[in-house]
Amino acid sequence: MRKFGLIGYPLGHSFSKKYFNEKFSREKIYDCSYENFEIQSISLLPKLIADNPDLCGLNVTIPYKSLILNYVDVRESVIAEIGAVNVLKLKRTEGAVKIYGFNSDVTGIRDSVLPYIENKVKSALILGTGGSSKAVSYALEKLGLKVILVSRNRKPGIISYSDLDDDILANADIIVNTTPLGMFPNTGAKPDINYDLLNNKHILFDLVYNPEITSFLQEGKERGCRIITGLKMLYSQADRSWEIWNNTDI
Repeated sequence: MRKFGLIGYPLGHSFSKKYFNEKFSREKIYDCSYENFEIQSISLLPKLIADNPDLCGLNVTIPYKSLILNYVDVRESVIAEIGAVNVLKLKRTEGAVKIYGFNSDVTGIRDSVLPYIENKVKSALILGTGGSSKAVSYALEKLGLKVILVSRNRKPGIISYSDLDDDILANADIIVNTTPLGMFPNTGAKPDINYDLLNNKHILFDLVYNPEITSFLQEGKERGCRIITGLKMLYSQADRSWEIWNNTDI
């Protein structure tokens, strides 16, 4: 039995286990299972791997997408630019385990936004600067968009929410929430921006997928914005994970 799973903390919001186990059932894949591994510290990863000798691959979610880099032996080239990993492939040889790191978020983000990207879509406002935001920034820049990053604290190349004036917000074509704000069970939370400046020229994309329509997306929907839910990204990056785990050339 090949075992796969998800590491992060907390994991009560995650649909990954349900998605993969339904996939295994639907496609009659009887030799695989998928579990949630809720670990309170990334330092517990080596023990988790040692305790699960059938473990072949892991997805990685908040808050470990960047911290996991300290445990990865081989990284795909894009990791150097993104600085975050959300897929691990484990190769075992004579008792030793080598960990390969990948980022399938880039695929999920590209697949989600590509149908909405037109010639007039030139700029993106990315709310949050965690591991997911790095993949969003990379993917959107590759699509030719100018990116502005927003965080609670001002840093080189990053503005703070207090710096986010009406002009910047009004002129952003796509606004992406990469923070956990609005995630179950705190569904009433949302990024602190002036939603009254939004209109039908804006595109709102939320990486949170539980609930599918977050408070952030609802605010945009009420003002005529086009919205992109996090479910498309979830499914796309999960399928990319499955490709990585089953590619014998990797």
